[in-house]
Amino acid sequence: MKFSRSQIIQNSIAISLVVGVFVFLYATSAPRELYLTAGLVVAVLLLILLANRALTISLDRKLPWLTHGNKRFYSQLSIGVLVSLIIINLSYFLFKITLTEDPPVGSQIATINALSILILLPIISINFGIQFLKRWKNAQLASEEFQKESIKAELNALKNHLDPHFLFNNLNILSSLISKDQKQSQAYLEKFAEVYRIILQSSSEELVELKQELSFVSAYMYLLEIRFEDTIQLSMAIDKKDEALYLPPLTLQMLIENAIKHNTVSELRPLKIHVESQNGYISIKNNLQEKKVELPNSGQTGLENIKRRYSYFTTKPVEVIKNPNSFIVRVPLINISEI
Repeated sequence: MKFSRSQIIQNSIAISLVVGVFVFLYATSAPRELYLTAGLVVAVLLLILLANRALTISLDRKLPWLTHGNKRFYSQLSIGVLVSLIIINLSYFLFKITLTEDPPVGSQIATINALSILILLPIISINFGIQFLKRWKNAQLASEEFQKESIKAELNALKNHLDPHFLFNNLNILSSLISKDQKQSQAYLEKFAEVYRIILQSSSEELVELKQELSFVSAYMYLLEIRFEDTIQLSMAIDKKDEALYLPPLTLQMLIENAIKHNTVSELRPLKIHVESQNGYISIKNNLQEKKVELPNSGQTGLENIKRRYSYFTTKPVEVIKNPNSFIVRVPLINISEI
């Protein structure tokens, strides 16, 4: 278990106080009963500390502060006080049974519980306040970092699609289609406009439905299929129920673009891209035929960007699988009700 700097400081202070108590008792030649009492108090405090820490870890997973603030506060406060009181009562009962000849008296138990509640409520409440502020601060920092990553991804996407070569190629194709097939040129122009419209719309969105992303991919692939003819082949196997799930915008397009960028494409060796959703993931698979000449800035920056963007919404990993004959990227689909 890793401890933060604040936890190390708190633990050090607690240990110092415990040692100080026993040193004081030893220096004043305190009787055996005081040592036993002090030892019992220390044991009870440690048990309460460990129990509440375990409760905090459990509720961090089930009821995060930032999404279930009120419910988390009252749940942890009530459960924390209840668990602490159980530990105090059991310890007091064992103390009375084993170290004294007097059985526990109802008035004594009531007094101990009343005092414990008066002490525990403010201490636990202050601790909750510290926890909430700490997590709120971390969430703010994470949100700012996510916004930077999103803006960076959007700018990269816009840069790629507004690249002069991309525009020139598409306009050149459109020009040739106009003279050959006006119906197809009209369809090409509509898809061309749709690609740019969706790219501009996505700049204000953190997540989009898979259905919307697939619509964009369809328009984007139409442009590529006209340009590359039969040398790029796209197939899809999407479960209908997955279309209502979410993912960061342009994720599939970036992965398809990476596949085209890093693999040779020819009539003899067409690039086959298969998109499939299964078990809460969507996978993009292509046959591996890597280009021999390494492209400038051709590192896995796109994949790293996608991984960082996903890390803000889910703990599920982005999986990259490279085989001798294929390259597969699996990205999780996000259920926004679970965020």
